[in-house]
Amino acid sequence: MAGTGKAHLATSGDQVLRVEDLVVTYETPGGDTVQAVSGISLDIREGETLAVVGESGCGKSTLAKAIMRLIPNGGGSIKLMGLEVAKMRGEELRNVRPAMQMIFQDSISSLDPHMKVKKLVEQPLKVWNRGDEAERAAKVNDLLTSVGLDPEVVGDRKPTEFSGGQCQRISIARALTLEPKLLICDEPVSSLDVSIQSQILNILRDMKDRYGLSLLFISHDLSVVHAISDRVVVMYLGKICEVSPAAELATNPLHHYTHALVSAIPIPDPTTKRVGPFSKANRPRRPIRPRVAASVRAAQPRQNSAPVKNHNCAKSRSGTSSPATTPADPKGFRCVLIRFLLLPTPRT
Repeated sequence: MAGTGKAHLATSGDQVLRVEDLVVTYETPGGDTVQAVSGISLDIREGETLAVVGESGCGKSTLAKAIMRLIPNGGGSIKLMGLEVAKMRGEELRNVRPAMQMIFQDSISSLDPHMKVKKLVEQPLKVWNRGDEAERAAKVNDLLTSVGLDPEVVGDRKPTEFSGGQCQRISIARALTLEPKLLICDEPVSSLDVSIQSQILNILRDMKDRYGLSLLFISHDLSVVHAISDRVVVMYLGKICEVSPAAELATNPLHHYTHALVSAIPIPDPTTKRVGPFSKANRPRRPIRPRVAASVRAAQPRQNSAPVKNHNCAKSRSGTSSPATTPADPKGFRCVLIRFLLLPTPRT
């Protein structure tokens, strides 16, 4: 299904980030282990935007947190500007953190509700003792202006007074305070409406050009990914399915899971039929389903897998009507629904 190869990794030395064979495991309440990230290898070149796409639960956010060293990893290599970050500890790791920053998916929760906006954006400069008070104030005003916020209006207000889009702008300004080399964006526009999404994407493009950033952009929206990324990594069940230039992914996907993702994009015009490689006739015949572990499968109750030959209502042993249905039996469900609607209303 998905692989762990390294053929897509660049061999030149202009890489800002290089991840090889990264593994992240979690323990289940039953004592088993689940690999949320299973042998991922990727790289980001200087000034490049690499997008990671996939369905919910495939390991995108776990991958981002593991690269940031916010969660422990179970193996692999993480190199930032040639430095091995995966094995760093303590003060050595702390000194590397300004070079990589992250914009979290829930922008409102990622901001301290008790601090004012100017203090929030200024906090990284204070922690790292960069500049005096006047220089820090000028830096904060410049960052807030660059993300489309008026420092005089928003500076003395708290995050709870702003919308989701405004909080995301504040998060971007805070992430850029230390002028990082790598900016990880964990679905920064997923909770915003379309008009605000375009504004945030434009801000990220402008900041990328202004500060020479390299972006790791995580999303499940292929249209957003196509608009901002240079290359795209498709993830499924903790592994990489495909790596492709953004311009080619939508027109020529190679992996059948990527094919399914692209074919799921809705067409706005209801009168237009999907043609070409993403038509209904060319879709995979069987849906892509993850394999269930034997321990989980044994704990699930057995269900009768015999096909239902008659879709009419069947009589149960007690003589009352009961649905002889399976999850894929719409006619049986319809029969039960009709019987329910035709039942006489009880008298009071």
